[in-house]
Amino acid sequence: MKPISRRTALKIFSSAPVAAAMAWTPAEAEQAHSRMQQARTQAARTGTPFKPKFFTPHEYATVGMLANLIIPKDERSGSATDAGVPEFMDFMMTDEPRRQTAMRGGLALIDEICLHRFDNKPFVACSDAQRRQLLDDIAFPAKAKPGLSHAVAFFSSFRDLTASGFWTTKMGIADLQYEGNVFVQDWEGCPDEALKKLGVRYEGD
Repeated sequence: MKPISRRTALKIFSSAPVAAAMAWTPAEAEQAHSRMQQARTQAARTGTPFKPKFFTPHEYATVGMLANLIIPKDERSGSATDAGVPEFMDFMMTDEPRRQTAMRGGLALIDEICLHRFDNKPFVACSDAQRRQLLDDIAFPAKAKPGLSHAVAFFSSFRDLTASGFWTTKMGIADLQYEGNVFVQDWEGCPDEALKKLGVRYEGD
């Protein structure tokens, strides 16, 4: 894919405020997850890899790398890509022009910064250390340089979308060790250590 110039990336990116453009409702997320799961099931049945409808191959590779740096695989669960976050994002972009503009411009901006910093290499061609160096500069808004404000805004929204995509999957819920909606036959009350931490107690104690 031919790189987009910084001027063009900023023009695309600033045409839709990223925070508003990449916002979503629970219903939209649920629908995207449903479609993602259907696509994964179909891909597994046919033995063919998932083919994104919105992202270009280059963008899709970038999305996967970014998402896995945000939520990597560990001893408790798989990575963002293992949970299907890139597929989830692809479905979230469907038929949403403002979202598409913000996402496409943001990914182009990440590439443009890398091209200038790292010997004309886009994000996916950079070393792991170089990618992490860039993310260190844009992941913490309070510490970021003013010239990186657009990249900071994009990454913050991208991180939120990654988290939403991951922790609403079966894998993500298991990673949280969520135990809600489970029948408890004998309720013995809140543990003493929790009550002490909250500074409360039961009446009569």
